Amino acid sequence: MGQNTPPIGMHTHTDNAVPAATSAQALVALCSGLIPVWVRHLATSRSQSETAVSEMMQAFSSITPHVQLAERQSQQIADALNQGDPSIAGLAQACEKAIAPLLQNPALPAGGADAIAAVLTLVRNAAGTIEQLSQPLSQETQLVAEQVERMYIGFQYQDRISQQIALLESDMARLQDVADGRVTDTPELQAWLSRLESQYAMADQRQSHAGAQEPGGGAGADQETTFF
Repeated sequence: MGQNTPPIGMHTHTDNAVPAATSAQALVALCSGLIPVWVRHLATSRSQSETAVSEMMQAFSSITPHVQLAERQSQQIADALNQGDPSIAGLAQACEKAIAPLLQNPALPAGGADAIAAVLTLVRNAAGTIEQLSQPLSQETQLVAEQVERMYIGFQYQDRISQQIALLESDMARLQDVADGRVTDTPELQAWLSRLESQYAMADQRQSHAGAQEPGGGAGADQETTFF
């Protein structure tokens, strides 16, 4: 047996390095193949989300003036019903009060009281109908305004998601450059994470980065939107 021949059963440093190098190459190949697919999926999702938000924003812009006009008209109707002396809402009572002395007049012709009562009934019914019509209009207008506000909050969340996806796309593309060998020096993990964190624009991004909460926010996240 030669002087440089290792004993039987003993592995050389070169023998151990070969599987490690092969494993590292396989990992690099895996990352290089998967990361572009992830990036394309993220890009497609972001593009579709932005298109949907853009279309909804256009519809929202068209709806908003009509909702505002309906709110003003509803308020004007409510004000008109309660203005004047008497107001429309109190018109029937005012008529009854004004006509009461006439009903006590002995000179009132036969059938006059019935005719006056019929007129008062018509006035009472008309005033009641107008008041009833105004209430649902006001309520419906308020409900529509609330739904529009919810839509606006939804648009804000969509925009926030789009920003987050765009940042992930950029960071994954950077990782792909490292895996493909287009970057001379591989950055340290902590330096990489610090650079990524420095690009966050929203509080929940920083919280997710630190593992402070589950994705999607905690209780009350659907009631308040904080972007910066």
